[in-house]
Amino acid sequence: MAKRRSAPPARTDTEALVYRWGPSIDAELLDLALTHRSYAHENGGLPTNERLEFLGDSVLGIIVTEHLYRTHPDVPEGQLAKMRAATVSEPALAAVARDLGLGEFIKLGKGEALSGGRDKDSILSDTVEALIGATYLTHGLEQTRTVVTRLVSRFLDSARTRGAGLDWKTSLQELTAAHQLGNPAYEVTGTGPDHQRVFTASAIVDGEVMGQGTGSSKKIAEHDAAEAAYAAILAARGDGGLDLPGVNEALRADLRTQQS
Repeated sequence: MAKRRSAPPARTDTEALVYRWGPSIDAELLDLALTHRSYAHENGGLPTNERLEFLGDSVLGIIVTEHLYRTHPDVPEGQLAKMRAATVSEPALAAVARDLGLGEFIKLGKGEALSGGRDKDSILSDTVEALIGATYLTHGLEQTRTVVTRLVSRFLDSARTRGAGLDWKTSLQELTAAHQLGNPAYEVTGTGPDHQRVFTASAIVDGEVMGQGTGSSKKIAEHDAAEAAYAAILAARGDGGLDLPGVNEALRADLRTQQS
């Protein structure tokens, strides 16, 4: 009989992770931040890190937004939004997680671990946000600001050039507004088991599906659908008088690596 494959468990020497992260984190919050829903479901419905992720996403957003506002006084709101999206994007946060060696500390279900979950951009970026939430609850905003600014500094520094090509949803919204087509809407469906979900998104503009995309997370699928819709509207109607965003092909490839 063939031996069933098994994945190594998460590392438990979390002091090594905390040392890389910065300030200490309340032990219970740290454990929660590292608990993925797949592990929780396999172990009797334990709490997951999703609420901390929700909090961390908001804290990250305000820290990055304020930093960009203060350091780029000449940049209009629309471009600031793209710069923020580039800085807090899934690939950017996943890169931060890899710098920290975070994947080996995340508690995953057996199936998720076997399918490469410790290196999935979606899981890594969500866990970074959960750790930000845990840091905020432990230390408050100012210490969290110090941690976040240090961890994402290279993305803050390059935000102005990265912004245009990493936020197709904002670019699509600007293009539809220029053509008076209303705001885009997105419909997303998912297929497959929890540890290997594939999402398909449709970008709907003026009641018509203008683009579709797929990915390992809803965000990536919607992003791809928005890019396809942008290209379709651009081909059919022109740029509407907008300055077209410069798109860095390497960054677009980075965004898709997790789908390959």
